[in-house]
Amino acid sequence: MRDLAVALDVGTRKICAIVAEVRPEDIFVVGVGIEPSAGMKKGVVNDMGALTAAISAAVHKAEKSSGFDIARAFVSVAGSHISSINSRGAVGIAGQRGVNMEDIEKAMEAARAIAIPHNREVLHVVPRTYSLDGQESVRSPLGMHGFRLEVETHIITASSTSIANLEQSVEAAGVHVDRFILNPLASGDVVLTDQEREMGAVVIDIGGGTTDIAIFIEGTVWHTSVIPVGGDLITNDITYGLNVSFDVAEAVKIHYGHAVPKAVENAENFLIEPFGEGMPTEVGRSDLAEIIEARVGELFDLVHKEIKRSGYEGLLRAGAVITGGCAELPGLKEVAARELNLPVRVARPEKLTGMADALRHPSYSTSVGLLRMGLSMDSVPAAVSRPTNGSNSNSSGGPKLGKLLGGLFGRLLPDNENN
Repeated sequence: MRDLAVALDVGTRKICAIVAEVRPEDIFVVGVGIEPSAGMKKGVVNDMGALTAAISAAVHKAEKSSGFDIARAFVSVAGSHISSINSRGAVGIAGQRGVNMEDIEKAMEAARAIAIPHNREVLHVVPRTYSLDGQESVRSPLGMHGFRLEVETHIITASSTSIANLEQSVEAAGVHVDRFILNPLASGDVVLTDQEREMGAVVIDIGGGTTDIAIFIEGTVWHTSVIPVGGDLITNDITYGLNVSFDVAEAVKIHYGHAVPKAVENAENFLIEPFGEGMPTEVGRSDLAEIIEARVGELFDLVHKEIKRSGYEGLLRAGAVITGGCAELPGLKEVAARELNLPVRVARPEKLTGMADALRHPSYSTSVGLLRMGLSMDSVPAAVSRPTNGSNSNSSGGPKLGKLLGGLFGRLLPDNENN
């Protein structure tokens, strides 16, 4: 088996740690740890101790199932503190030679040199397209001859405070952060087809506390955004409408929920026990569906406004790809198509082998996408087993966990891109 990679998806509703070998044809999962989340709200840390405990529990489960000690991981990030901007950089090409990697890196550095507030940091710099001596839409300028290379990039920034709090929570659990990766980039990496990327598609990852958006056109990302509402918006409305606890409302949503009232038989009912009631009360599924339809419609109205704000609404020929924990809610696809006026499909991680049964659901698209996305970025040192009781050896006797890194992003992004 080759070296392994670790993904740590830190969400509002769950923590997922995956140990896997990323192969060209599939992702071979050797260990999984899933734990209910705590200490996170809308993608932002609000209780560091609770979050660290939840991360530790998920990591321990992944270590136990894989037989490896986890020392480092690629970690997801989301939240309303995320913002993005497009920027251009240029560099002169000296002499009669083709463009080399140093030229590309200098152009990327020039694009990255934008003024951002002191309390924000660059999370990703993604090349969108190149131009060489005025020739636009160059996909890869390597080896091409010219005198002036320009690159248009998509730059994603995050709150330094939010990133620091998340990093401290992860590292307090004994895991070093190799790299933070924005949720919709990871999800898009695993759910989009090459044709969808090329023709233009929007990835909509609906989690518990946030809805993450990434627009892909001509093979790369052109726009990203995080809306600070998700599936919990629906659950909270059910708690008010039915006078039940959040946990009961979540269970009702999962087992009886539908986003299209007309698709539910009027005679279909279920029993709940509301607050203050001594006996169970019968509720019609169509009544529940009306509550859900209103909130799902509101959610996709916010998504539609964000797509319009991006300026790329007319370029999404492949439509919308929906994933995330709320994606398989019955009727959600129909409401999304109506509100967005786009073709819609629901996607989940594919090409998984090994211990992957628990991961074949839209809620794990980000978790799985972190693996391949992280490995496509610039290299980091090989991971080592976490020391125990001050020892530098692997006290558990398990093998050391390393990483196989490199690839396109590693060649295009400067080494200090995340510093």
